[in-house]
Amino acid sequence: MGTDLEPRTFRVTRDDLVAYAAASGDHNPIHQDDEVARSVGLPGVIAHGMFTMALAARYVEEWVGRRGQVLTIGAKFTKPVPVPPEGAEVEVSGVYEHQGDDKVVSLTVTCNGEQVLGRLKATLRA
Repeated sequence: MGTDLEPRTFRVTRDDLVAYAAASGDHNPIHQDDEVARSVGLPGVIAHGMFTMALAARYVEEWVGRRGQVLTIGAKFTKPVPVPPEGAEVEVSGVYEHQGDDKVVSLTVTCNGEQVLGRLKATLRA
């Protein structure tokens, strides 16, 4: 059995998405233009999946207390994170445990009560 980590809520704004697009080079308009997002069946602007996963990695590193401790992280993108003009809240929680020789944090990431990343695990440096 593992150790439950304190949940944390991250506020995601459209300005965050613009900054992430500039840093990542992912300028897909579904992340910045409601009309384009709706034209492809989305509820409006959505967060980049990798941005959402980066929030989970940040959560783990902040829990560990020092940078560079996430060795691997992986997830399945299960639902989009809608970001209305007023912003969105993404909640991250986790369970820390040893799995053999590995230190692993299994994570849950939700928005509006729905899980947005599946099978999300981070392996930490020994």
